[in-house]
Amino acid sequence: MADLRLLVVAGDPLARAGLTMLLSDQPGLQIVGQVGESEALTAEVEVYRPDVIVWDLGWEPGDSIEMVAELAAESEEPGIAVVGLIPDGEQASAVWLAGVGGLLFRDVTIERLYAAIQAVAQGLVAIEPELLADILPTGSFEEPALTEALTPRELEVLQLLAEGLANRAIAQQLDISEHTVKFHVNAIMGKLGAQSRTAAVVQATRLGLIML
Repeated sequence: MADLRLLVVAGDPLARAGLTMLLSDQPGLQIVGQVGESEALTAEVEVYRPDVIVWDLGWEPGDSIEMVAELAAESEEPGIAVVGLIPDGEQASAVWLAGVGGLLFRDVTIERLYAAIQAVAQGLVAIEPELLADILPTGSFEEPALTEALTPRELEVLQLLAEGLANRAIAQQLDISEHTVKFHVNAIMGKLGAQSRTAAVVQATRLGLIML
């Protein structure tokens, strides 16, 4: 089985170096790169083509959250496998909705981080138990409400997103342009109140609009 390709992202050079050193010693993992937070991040991700991104969002995650959301929105995949590291639960909900698959504290042990990487690489979710209350403040999994009903075409696109198809493959299957696919994806995200493609699929599943 091939090693998982990891890309380490952090605005702090010391944090990048520390994560890289810790993860490079773990079996089955290959560090393909370590980069800072910049406008070129999407292009760097396309160059490195990691299986999982380990992202230290720093002590004040505000700008980093926007970058995570932008990366998820611009990805040709239905979502990005990102393990986000945050200082506390204050912005946990915003980071989660941005499209991460794993959410841990910055001081997480290497054992828990390693387990989270393995989980998100398989399409699973890894969240610190202490952060669940911040992500779900009501303490229950309340179903989200649609702002507007999805059209039959949007439902078709949504189902193909959930199946893991990229925009080009969706366009070919539905015999429409990639530009039209992107238009439908944006409309779907807006109606579901989702900030990423991954979040849209999760919301739609909870509403019973699609089956995974």
